[in-house]
Amino acid sequence: MAALGTRRSRRELSRASDSLATVESPAHSHRSPRASPKKRRGGIANIVVMTLATGLVATMALPAYAFAPGSKDASFKASESTEMSKAQAQAVEVDAQAATVSVAREGFTATTPEELAAAAAASAAAAAAEVRRVEVAAQMTTYAASYSGPSAADYLANPAYPNVDLASVFNVASQYQGVPYVFGGATPAGFDCSGFIMYVYAQFGISLPHSSVGQGAAGTRISIEDAVPGDLVIMDGHDGFYAGNGNILHAPYTGQNVRIQPIWTSDYYIVRIGI
Repeated sequence: MAALGTRRSRRELSRASDSLATVESPAHSHRSPRASPKKRRGGIANIVVMTLATGLVATMALPAYAFAPGSKDASFKASESTEMSKAQAQAVEVDAQAATVSVAREGFTATTPEELAAAAAASAAAAAAEVRRVEVAAQMTTYAASYSGPSAADYLANPAYPNVDLASVFNVASQYQGVPYVFGGATPAGFDCSGFIMYVYAQFGISLPHSSVGQGAAGTRISIEDAVPGDLVIMDGHDGFYAGNGNILHAPYTGQNVRIQPIWTSDYYIVRIGI
C-alpha cells in the first residue's frame, strides 16, 4: 500500500508540475516580435557605411611607397644597370689609338655686325657712285654738244698769250666765273677743278696734266706768305687759283659754278707755275 501511495503521489506531483509548466510556458516561451522592414533597411545601411569607412581608413593607411616609382611594386623597380651605376664606380676603356686620331673643326663662316655695316656702306657708296656716273655721263653729253671753241690742245699748239704773267693768268681765269662744274670738263662748256687750271694755263702755252696731284708736282712750292693771284692752291684731291687775301678761284663741285670764295681749310700749300 505504501508503494501504491508513493506511485500515486508521484503521478500527482508530475501532473502538478505539468500544470505549472503549462501555466508558466506562455510567459517564458513568448517569441520576440519580428523587426519591421524599415528597421531592417536602416541596419543594412549602417553595415554598408561601416564597411566603406573601414576600407577608406585602410587605404589611407597604406605606405606612400605603394604609389611611387621605386616602391616595392615590381613595375617600379630599378633596372640592374641602374642599380650597378649606384653601387659601383664606372669605368670606360678607350683604345690607345684614339689619342692619335686628329679632329678637324668643320669650316664655317659668320658675318659680324661690323662686316654687315661695312658691306652696307660699300653698297651705298657703290650706288652713289653709279648715280654720279650717270649724272656725269649726261653732263658730258650736254657739255660736248654745247661747245665748239678751241680746246686746251688747240691753245697749246697756238697759245693766245705767249708770255707767262701771273696777273694775266688770274685775269683770264676770272673770265670763267659762272661756268658750271662738270666732272672731267676742260672747256668753257664745263670745268672740273684741274680741268679749269689746265685750260687757262694752256692759253699761255703751258701744258699741265688733268690732275690736281700732277699739277701740284708740276711747279715750285712756295710759302703761303709769298703767294700772289695766279699761283695754285693745292689741297688733298682739289686745287684752284689763289685769289689773294686768303681766297681761292676754283670750280668747286657738281651743282656749283666757278667762283671765288675764302679758303676753308689750313691743309693746303702754294705752287707757282711757269715762273
